[in-house]
Amino acid sequence: MNLEDKLFLVGFKPDEAGSHLVVRSQEACRNSCERKLCTAFCPAQVYKWEEGAITVGYNGCLECGACRIGCPNSNIEWRYPRGGFGLQYKFG
Repeated sequence: MNLEDKLFLVGFKPDEAGSHLVVRSQEACRNSCERKLCTAFCPAQVYKWEEGAITVGYNGCLECGACRIGCPNSNIEWRYPRGGFGLQYKFG
């Protein structure tokens, strides 16, 4: 079973109040982070480097916290989603 098949087994209920993942400073990503490690560490590929900025697709987050550990500048604010929102398992 590949990664895409495994990710299909989870769902996500997005919180319209906002993301539980925040990049504190796009400037720090542009100037101080050469390798953009959050794009590699995240198993759900939530972070993408597009048009000179990090974009966050929080509605696919697996809530593992790898991004905040892998960011060399501690530039990601990570918290669990509010109760009733976030990761939801479809099967099992």
